[in-house]
Amino acid sequence: MRATDQTIQQIERALLKTASRFPATEEASVMTDIHVRVTQESGELMTFDDDDNELMRCVVEQWIDNKDDDFYDHVAECIKKSILKQKDVLENMSIIKPYSFVLEDDDCDTLKELYVVDDDIAIIDPLSLESFDSDLDDFIDKLLKS
Repeated sequence: MRATDQTIQQIERALLKTASRFPATEEASVMTDIHVRVTQESGELMTFDDDDNELMRCVVEQWIDNKDDDFYDHVAECIKKSILKQKDVLENMSIIKPYSFVLEDDDCDTLKELYVVDDDIAIIDPLSLESFDSDLDDFIDKLLKS
């Protein structure tokens, strides 16, 4: 499943709407993570705080009744890319750091940690490191040959 431009725009608007609940101009006084809940059947994308208070809700038409087995993997990738595009806004929300964006299914089960915001630590997705060793070896081989 390849995300359409409309899907990407909907995700980005949803993230910005969530961020607007925690304006950067306010003193960080809230301690919470952002729980991104996606319902495969209805296509709903919702965000919640740790107390299960709804922050935002929208429907992503492309996701309605999607039966793909790897649905949540594709959703996670789309949301991660959107988070990175909106990184400046999302990293400056008035939430006490560190906080995370966590993907959940419609049963509220945590599927993946999408992004961690912290001033002191950078968290790298372990999946992105799977081919790191071979990529590094290839790079060194090419460098030594030149």
